[in-house]
Order: sequence, then structure tokens, then C-alpha cells
Amino acid sequence: MAAIIEPAAAAIAAKTEEQWDEFVSGRYREGKSEEEFRVYDAQANPGVAEFYRINHAHQTLDFVLAKEAEFLPLKKAEMGIWEAADFLNNLVDDSDPDTDLSQTEHLLQTSEAIRKDGHPRWMVAAGFVHDLAKVLCLWGEPQWAVVGDTFPVGCAFSSKVVFPEYFAANPDVTHPVFSTKYGIYAPNCGLDKVHMSWGHDCYGAKVMEPYLPEEAIYMLRYHSFYACHREGAYSYLMNDHDRAMFEWVKKFNPYDLYSKGRAKPNIAEIKPYYDELFTEFFPAKIAW
Repeated sequence: MAAIIEPAAAAIAAKTEEQWDEFVSGRYREGKSEEEFRVYDAQANPGVAEFYRINHAHQTLDFVLAKEAEFLPLKKAEMGIWEAADFLNNLVDDSDPDTDLSQTEHLLQTSEAIRKDGHPRWMVAAGFVHDLAKVLCLWGEPQWAVVGDTFPVGCAFSSKVVFPEYFAANPDVTHPVFSTKYGIYAPNCGLDKVHMSWGHDCYGAKVMEPYLPEEAIYMLRYHSFYACHREGAYSYLMNDHDRAMFEWVKKFNPYDLYSKGRAKPNIAEIKPYYDELFTEFFPAKIAW
């Protein structure tokens, strides 16, 4: 059984989540000029800046390894897809005037946009589950260890990561190995050998790995790796297979960012389609 979430804690998490989503959708809007990007500073977005100040200070290699050891064995719960979505709905903040969507409705906005454009059924499934791993928030993980742009740890931090100045407080920047370009990795070693900053991307990819094709797992694992798939950073860690798979990450990204403005989905009307879709790809219970 999923844990009971205190209403106040759920509301705080939801408010932070909405603030983060608003920031991301604005930052990566297509066609933005260089000048528009510079409005995302500590003065314009103090809440987001504070999020990144904490995130960048604490996302060390040691922290990531500890979280991987804690969560990647998938021993937290067993839930089906709809059950996990219902659990995630605890993050909805009814006092937030900016949205009246549940988490399930947002997931359906993403997957329905993918479905409408005629993409493969596995990609529709990936669209629905791409944010389910944010259940980490409901197991006590702080927001800075669940959402946000992701980046490699164990090597030098790129200036292309949002708010790069906050990495100055990260102890890995003075480490004799972790502070170098390649760090603990080899040139073009492949991203499967790279430890990414901890969050719902890594966790969600691990949960879904047995059930979805590799293209979908890349989407889940790297959809928040904007420094790479939007800014071209860390290409020296990628191999040819990563580059081929990132075409799917780039294909998925607009559906993640820009689906929120679409019409509110009629869950009762489309649920039979998703019942069939989930039966096709997932067992009744999944290890989380």
C-alpha cells in the first residue's frame, strides 16, 4: 500500500512542482532569443534559483551513488500503472490558482498529444509514464532530488547547465578527478556508463526498463538532460548509439514541455484505450 501523505506536505510539493513546470516550459519555448533566456536569473525567478542553489550544491557523485543503491533495487512498493498515477495525484494542490489538473490528467495530456500525432503505441505508453517516478516526492525525497535539469556527476559540470554558478558550492568541483573534463569516465564511453544527477528520470527509466523498448527508456532517462539534447554539452561522453537514440529524446521533448495548454482530457472517455495499452505493455503490478 502507498503511504498516506500529509495534506500540507503534498500541497508544498505540488506548489514547487507547478513553479518548476512553469519555469521549464518558459525556458525551453521554441523560438526564444538569447536575450529572453537571460530573464531566468535569481532576481526574476527566486524560487527556481533557490531550488538550483540547493540542487547543485548537493548532487555529488557520492549522493547519487547512495540514492541509486537506495532506490534502484525497486523495493519501495508494487503498484500498477493506474495505481501509481492515483498515488501521484497526492501532489495536486487545490489552492494553486494556476492549474486544476490532476497529475493523471497532465500525464494524459502528454500521451494524448503523442497519440494524436500517430506515433507508435509504445511512445504513447512512454508519454503516460514519463513522470510517474515523481512518486519519489511522496516517499520523502526533497524536490531538488526529484525534478530539475539533470547532468552527469563524477566529471566537470558544464556551463550549459542552468544556473551553473551554483556548482561552486558542490564539493566535487575541487576533487582532483571529479572536477576534470572526463572525470571517472573515458572519452565517448557511452551514457550507460555515466551516473546522472539523481531524480525521477533515472528512477523512472529503471522501473520501466523491462517493459518498454530502448527508445522509450532513453526518453525517460534523459528527457531532463537539457544541457545535452538542447545545448550540445557532454557530447564527449556520448557514443554513436547514444546519438542515434537521442533523436527519440528530441522527438519526445516537445510533448513533455508543450502539452499543458491542450484541452483537459476526458478520462472516462479515453480510459478503455489506456486500459488496453497498459495491458499490452505492463503487468498488473510493477516493482517501484
